[in-house]
Amino acid sequence: MPVVRIEPSPKWIRGTIGDRTVVDTRRAQLVWEHEYYPWWYVPADDVNDSSLPTTEIAELPDHVKVQWSAVDRWFEEDEEVFVHPRDPYRRVDALPSSRHVVVRVDGMVVADSQNPTILYETGLPPRYYLPPADVREDLLTPTETSTGCPYKGYARYWTLTVAGTEHPDLVWCYDDPLPESAPVKGLLCFYNERVELEIDGEPIERVVTKFS
Repeated sequence: MPVVRIEPSPKWIRGTIGDRTVVDTRRAQLVWEHEYYPWWYVPADDVNDSSLPTTEIAELPDHVKVQWSAVDRWFEEDEEVFVHPRDPYRRVDALPSSRHVVVRVDGMVVADSQNPTILYETGLPPRYYLPPADVREDLLTPTETSTGCPYKGYARYWTLTVAGTEHPDLVWCYDDPLPESAPVKGLLCFYNERVELEIDGEPIERVVTKFS
């Protein structure tokens, strides 16, 4: 896989299995193998369990990437990190707003709120998180889908049904978000890419992302 960028990380990185520390380094390198987020490559000498599955790259001799799922818990300093390493160039801001947000699907209004919390995340369109009371919850059916984000936490999903047409996993919620995204706790959000969105009376052009 081609390497996009490499740079040193100043953070203390650790991985544990049970009560054993199996990765312990202050010499990690951040390696972007694609545009979305980096991985940690650590000196092989800082891996304390030779049975861990690892990957090497020619650009960093004597460094390895430890398979994320092979380790129970990962830490930056003393804060646990979930899903994958965090990108130091990605920022998340969750801001309360009084903008008027209307969401339509197949021409039907499925949400109407003047009390959104807008989540701004580097590289993605603004996400409008809405109070459940402002959403047509009667159109929602919970699914088994769950996704994780190192900046927001773990989300659960609903399928929205309009006039017999199902829109799978269109709506999600973080019940227990990570601290930096705490303001969206318990709020519902729609994929901008898959709905008709109107903000303060103005239609918003649909963006195309990997979630379209």
